[in-house]
Amino acid sequence: MKISVIITLKKDVLDPQGKVIQQTLDGMGFDNINEVRQGKYFEINMNEKDKKTAEGKVEDMCKKLLANLVIENYKIIDAQ
Repeated sequence: MKISVIITLKKDVLDPQGKVIQQTLDGMGFDNINEVRQGKYFEINMNEKDKKTAEGKVEDMCKKLLANLVIENYKIIDAQ
């Protein structure tokens, strides 16, 4: 089963990399962008048949390693 996860900074956390991307896009002529927030994307392929069990394991991975819960949010977006 393949599960996708997106991890993003919480809204109250400054995102300097997103700011640089926004400024660069502005310099390239894409001047109608209000904000860019960057994050991480993971595809985790695991040997698990049960969707609920697989999502539970991935949630545990996010809490223990993949996301810094102090400054980041995570969202499991796809399980196939």
